[in-house]
Amino acid sequence: MARQFVSRAILLYVMTTATGTTHMELNVRLFALYRERAGRSSIPVAVQDGATVADLTAEIRRQLPNLAPPEVKIVVAVNADYADEDIVLRPGDDVCLIPPVSGG
Repeated sequence: MARQFVSRAILLYVMTTATGTTHMELNVRLFALYRERAGRSSIPVAVQDGATVADLTAEIRRQLPNLAPPEVKIVVAVNADYADEDIVLRPGDDVCLIPPVSGG
């Protein structure tokens, strides 16, 4: 556990830009259709400190433009709860993308 904390601290230090803006890297887990489209079960996503769920989904759409069509809202869970777009993310948050579900 201590090694993971030190690694995160080093990562955050390295990701500090010359302007002093600090970034955090979140590991975003993908399920079902999103996992298939991305070709992997998780992706690292770097966002600025204070980023919201909306900022995160915008960055994911930039990295993986074929993940979901623009008209499809990407549903996000943070720490096992559905998250509104204005939720502020923190280092270490458990972030998952939930693909649309159809059927009856």
